[in-house]
This record gives sequence, C-alpha cells and structure tokens, in this order.
Amino acid sequence: MTLAEIDRAPNEVSSERARGRGGGGPAPKRIVVAYGFWIFILSDMVMFSALFAAYAVMLGNTAGGPTGAELFNIRSAFIETMCLLLSSYTCGLGALSAERRDPARFLIFAACTFALGAAFLFIEVTEFAGMVEKGAGPSRSGYLSAFFTLVGTHGIHVASGLIALVYLVAQVIAKGLQAAVLRRLLCWSLFWHALDIVWIGVFTLVYLWAT
Repeated sequence: MTLAEIDRAPNEVSSERARGRGGGGPAPKRIVVAYGFWIFILSDMVMFSALFAAYAVMLGNTAGGPTGAELFNIRSAFIETMCLLLSSYTCGLGALSAERRDPARFLIFAACTFALGAAFLFIEVTEFAGMVEKGAGPSRSGYLSAFFTLVGTHGIHVASGLIALVYLVAQVIAKGLQAAVLRRLLCWSLFWHALDIVWIGVFTLVYLWAT
C-alpha cells in the first residue's frame, strides 16, 4: 500500500461509518423501538413477579374465610385459558398478515383476537362478581386481597390491550400498513404474547394449585 492509499484509508472508513456500514451508523428504528418495548415488558414482568410472591406469602392467610378450592371453578378457568391461548394464536396470524401487507386478513384476525380477549374478560368479571356476592371480596382476607390484586392486574392489562388493538385497527383502516403502523403492531403483539405467558403462570399457580 502506498502512502497516498494509507492517507485515504481513514477517510474511507469515516465515510463508511457515516453511511451506516461497518461499525458506525444508527440501528434501524424498528429495532430500536422493539428493544425499548422489550425493556417495558421486562419491567412489567418484574411487577408480576412481585405480585406472584405476595400471593404465595398470603396463600394460607384466609382469616377463617373460604379458600381457593372452595371458590374457584376450574372449568371456567380452563375456558379462560383456552380463549387467551387462541387469541395469542390469532394475534400471531394477524402479525404475519400485516408483515405480508394483507390488511384484509389482518382485520379478520384482529377481530378474532378481540372477540377471544373480550370473552376472557367477560368470564373473569363474572367470576369476580360471583365471589363478591358470596362475601368473598378482596377485603375478606389477605389471601383474597392477593388473589384479586394479581388476577385483576392481569385483567386490566388485557383490557388495555384490547383498547390498544381497537386503536391500531383504526390506524390500519385510515393509514394502511405503513412502517410506523407496523412498528406499533409489532410492539402490541409482543405485549399480548407476554400477557399469555403471565396467565399460564396464574392458571398453574393460582387455580390448579388451589384445586
């Protein structure tokens, strides 16, 4: 290599970095957004871990009140679980349809996801109302306070996810499957799958363990 080539080499490296090649250049916005949303999901998981721990501590503190075995309907909990698992499946199909720029199929799978999520919430709210009517509300014992807090917090997350889905569907109808809309759909699908994972823990540790 000549002296002239050596002199030009640093400039060429700087030019490549400015163009985003090699070790320089910012990451694509899609990756940055997904990375940031993963941090949000992990922080949410930390919160649910604390709620699971509180529930485990309060497991025997029924204050003479009813236990989970006396209150829970395992059949209803199983139907809830299947609704949420199927909604996660239709969510994945909707995300694939969006990636393939097929808005019609996306809207179909989004409607299925919403219907299954709404069915999950309906069963959960019905269960809560029945427990309160029996005098087994969250103020009855430390155990029931921990139960309502854990399961209710998950339910609030599901309700928030459904509201966000309606907003995203409106954006797809108004703007189409633009890059910004696709990024939001990716984040929403990550959030929805994370709720599915949390519910598997709830079903196993709360309902199956109690019965």
